[in-house]
Amino acid sequence: MHIFYIPQISGNSMVLPEDESKHCVRVLRLGFGDTINIVDGQGTMLTCSITDPHPKRCAVDVIDTKHQFGKRNFHLHIAIAPTKNIDRFEWFLEKATEIGIDEITPLLCEHSERKTVNLERLERVIAAAMKQSIKAYLPKLNPLTPFKDVAAMEFDGRKLIAYCGDFDEPHTKDLISKGDNVLMLIGPEGDFSPAEVELAMHNGFKTTGLGPSRLRTETAGVVACTIANLRNQA
Repeated sequence: MHIFYIPQISGNSMVLPEDESKHCVRVLRLGFGDTINIVDGQGTMLTCSITDPHPKRCAVDVIDTKHQFGKRNFHLHIAIAPTKNIDRFEWFLEKATEIGIDEITPLLCEHSERKTVNLERLERVIAAAMKQSIKAYLPKLNPLTPFKDVAAMEFDGRKLIAYCGDFDEPHTKDLISKGDNVLMLIGPEGDFSPAEVELAMHNGFKTTGLGPSRLRTETAGVVACTIANLRNQA
C-alpha cells in the first residue's frame, strides 16, 4: 500500500505536492492507472488512481473515501523532554507515531539538556511515520513548553508523571483502564526535579513507574505509549 500525505484534500481530483509527486513517480516508479492512497492527517483515507504520472505534479482521481480511518477510543498525550542527542528524540517520535499517539509536547524541565527543537523537522518525522504505519491521523506536535505550563494544563483523564523515585511507584499498567484518556509526563536524562514532581502532584498528577529498569528518556516514552495502547486493547 502506497500512502501519500496532503494536509487539505477536497474534490474528486487532485495533484500531489511536488515532493510526494517525485517520490511517487521517480522513486516508486508508479504510472498511469496505478492505485495509491492519500491521507489528510485528520482521519480521511482516499484510494486514488493516477491519471497523470508527472514527477512534479502527479494528478489522481479519487476512487474511494474512508472517514475516521483507524479512529481510536481514547486520547494519548505524552509530554516528554527532548534528548540532548536529537536523533534519539526523533526515534521516539517515529516509534510513538507507529504505535499510536494523539499529541506530543516537547517538555522544558529544570534538568533539560536540550532547550530548542526544530518543529518543522520533527513534524516531517511524524508525517513519515504516519504514512509508514498506515495511519490517517497525524499526531499533534506542540511547541517546546515549560514544565510548569504543562503541569497546570486542564486534562480530562489520567494525569501521570513517570518518576524514578525509589523505583517503587505504582506501575503505569495498573493506573490505566480501557477508554482512559492519558496525559503522561516523561522527564529528561537527569529526571524531574523534586520541585517539579511536587508541582505535578499539586496539580492532580500521580507518580508512576515503568518497571524495575532505569530507562533512557526516549525508551520511557515508547514504553509508556505501548502500555497505554495495550491497556486500551484489553
